Parts: sequence; structure tokens; C-alpha cells
Amino acid sequence: MMQPFHRLTSTLLPLPYESVDTDQIIPARYLKVTDKNGLAEGLFSGWRYRSDGSPDPHFPLNRPEYQGAQVLLAGDNFGCGSSREHAPWALAGWGFRAVISTSFADIFRSNALKNGLLPVIVEAATLQRLFEIVASQPQAQVTIDLPQQTLTLPDGEQAPFPIDAFHKTCLVEGVDTLGYLLRFEEQIAAYERR
Repeated sequence: MMQPFHRLTSTLLPLPYESVDTDQIIPARYLKVTDKNGLAEGLFSGWRYRSDGSPDPHFPLNRPEYQGAQVLLAGDNFGCGSSREHAPWALAGWGFRAVISTSFADIFRSNALKNGLLPVIVEAATLQRLFEIVASQPQAQVTIDLPQQTLTLPDGEQAPFPIDAFHKTCLVEGVDTLGYLLRFEEQIAAYERR
């Protein structure tokens, strides 16, 4: 069971890099686990830590003004590269509930949706405005309304975003694909009896 996603108001953590691949999100050395526990520790570890293992104070995940942000603001083509499901696991483990970008790699987008992480696609001008707002106002908040499929910017302007009906239903109800299918258990049993 996933946490239902209806309406989320949060600050943003800016990561203004394009084509961030899944190995940068969660390096291969963290893929030895078969569950989600502890993956947040490896999130962006190649960028987050210095060569001596100490946190890089300039990387956004280490900066105090972005702590607690549940929305990642990312550059174009986020999640490209390999198909590792550990990438959305690590992002969700850190506390992100949504990622805003102009585009997502298809496999990453699918894995994110299956794991309760909402990929929000916006136009390039909207993304640029958000990066500019966060640069001058780190505590600015956005509101993501999944049932209405709208992103409300800090100044009140709204931007629509696409999502297919199946994944929207799953996220709103807090169920994964199997949980969705199990809702039809009686109908499936009746069909098998026939």
C-alpha cells in the first residue's frame, strides 16, 4: 500500500541539470539490496559527497534551506539511462513525493508512477520560472493537485500536467498495480468459477 496522493504543498529542491541518469540518481554500488530500506543514503551520492566521504555543502541535498522539500525540481530528460527501479525508491526514501521537469525517460516515469512518485511535466518556460523563483526565494512553495492535474506556482499561476487515468487512479487511491487488480478479486473469482 502506497501513501495516497491528492494535494501536496511543499518547497522545492532545485537540481538544474539536464539528462540526469539513473546511475547519478542511485549509483550501481547501492543496487545490492532487494528492498527500499537505506537507499536514500545513496541518493545522488556521486555529487552529494566529496572524495573523502564528507558532505559537499554546495550540493542542494546538503543545503539547510532545502531540507524538508518534498518536490524535486529537475532539468530536462530526468531519469534517463538504465531501467533501475532503485532510482524512484531512493528519491521516495529521501522524502520526495513528486519531481517536476519538462520530460522524463519513459522507463523512469513508469517506475516512478508504480512506486508512488509523481512525475509532473511542465513547459520549459514554467520550469525556468520555478528555478528563478527558488533561487531568490528558497522557501517558496508550490501546490500539486493530482485530481485536478494542476501545479500552482508560488505566485498563484496554475499549470496543467498530463497523467493517464490508470496511474492517476492508483496514486489517488494509494495502491500499486497489484492492489488495483485485487479490488476486482470477487469478479475474478466469479469468472474462474464460470
